[in-house]
Amino acid sequence: MERDLFAVVDVGKTNAKLVIADLKDGHVIWSAEHRNRIVPGPPFKQLDIASIGTWLVETMAKAPEKTRIGVIVPVGHGCGAVPLDASGAPLPACDYEDEAVESIKTDYEREQDPFAATLTPDLPLGLNLGRQIYYAEVKHSDLFKRFSTILTYPQYWAWVLSGVASTEVTSLGAHSGLWRPKEGRFSGLATRHGWTKLFPQRHEAGAVLGTLRADLAARTAWLADTKVLCGIHDSNCSYLNHMLARPVDADFAVVSTGTWVIILASGVDPSRLDPTRDMLGNVDAFGKPVATARFMGGREYGMLAGEDAPKPDAAALARVVAKGAMALPNFTTGGGPFMGRTGVVVSGEGLSAAETAAMASAYIALMTDVMLDLLGTKGEIIVEGSFSTNPLFAPILAALRPSQRISVSDDRAGTVGGARLLALGVKHSEARTSPVAPVAGIDLAGYRQAWRGKL
Repeated sequence: MERDLFAVVDVGKTNAKLVIADLKDGHVIWSAEHRNRIVPGPPFKQLDIASIGTWLVETMAKAPEKTRIGVIVPVGHGCGAVPLDASGAPLPACDYEDEAVESIKTDYEREQDPFAATLTPDLPLGLNLGRQIYYAEVKHSDLFKRFSTILTYPQYWAWVLSGVASTEVTSLGAHSGLWRPKEGRFSGLATRHGWTKLFPQRHEAGAVLGTLRADLAARTAWLADTKVLCGIHDSNCSYLNHMLARPVDADFAVVSTGTWVIILASGVDPSRLDPTRDMLGNVDAFGKPVATARFMGGREYGMLAGEDAPKPDAAALARVVAKGAMALPNFTTGGGPFMGRTGVVVSGEGLSAAETAAMASAYIALMTDVMLDLLGTKGEIIVEGSFSTNPLFAPILAALRPSQRISVSDDRAGTVGGARLLALGVKHSEARTSPVAPVAGIDLAGYRQAWRGKL
């Protein structure tokens, strides 16, 4: 039978997904999703790798068309890593939202490399991977002494599937403080503390590490010769699909949305990056720095609108704007361009569920608009991921930025297009986008002026 399908194991902060898609055109033929949780500890809050692993194996066993799948592409969120002991057993993997990591803040700040070298801002909680490792070394030294290997998060899932340990630059370069992207080497912090020896050999994201472990093939009925790739950081996977569809010097930005809203912008001088505004340099699949700005938009939307919010519409938005109801940052402690502020809702009394969702959509669009201004983006702005299906987010952005083309990626899954390129081993993409019409008849420019005035 023809091996004309590929699988994506996409482990985000909020959800894990197994997606099966067509290699020819990226069309998704089947997917399953798992809601992640955080293990409270001890010794600290942890990623629930055990439950995700159990779900993954059980779901692989249920998946259709498994004999047609030739390649598995692991994708994972940034600032996550799983240590292994000398026997290869996973040790507790720190959750980047653990407040306890703040306890080493002052000492870590003295130890870290300068921003100009790593393009990594000093972020709260455990949002620098280097902070997590330093925290384990200082506060949980007995556990740290058992660290034999550290696997960045996509590469942990590649190891689970293939048994081969690897390291890859998009995860090393995702605000970790462990990597100097312009020099292509580990940071002074990682070198001085001897952490570099804990990271296995680096491979490109699309490198074939090996094939599916024999025991997993037997338990899931997947073919034992199914290839497992090294894998990639999730936002970089979305960015890759659009980067390879354009000339090298093209100006564009990808707004990758999920738990985070992360803007990766081509053509932006890294000197514009302001570390106090949660601006940083990611590293693309080829090791090149990419100007980035971000905030925890998906999390904030859920906090404002509720997890089961109705789809907002333009009529609800018009009522919100007329009332002057608006949300002001921040509703999480996860960074963003207004770090240190406490979120508040202005004139939000009596809003319906649809109006609350419209206000939340406007808030996410206004925050994204600020970040795009800070980056000085030019060219097309492409919305990927969960907010690509929000009926107001991209149209509000289009109304706020009439001089730029705002579009939605035809790959609504976000990471499937980039994963397909890695599975095919190609350096050219035919990624398609659809332009978005701006919201009409609502004074969003005035609403933005009032919103920014309150900041």
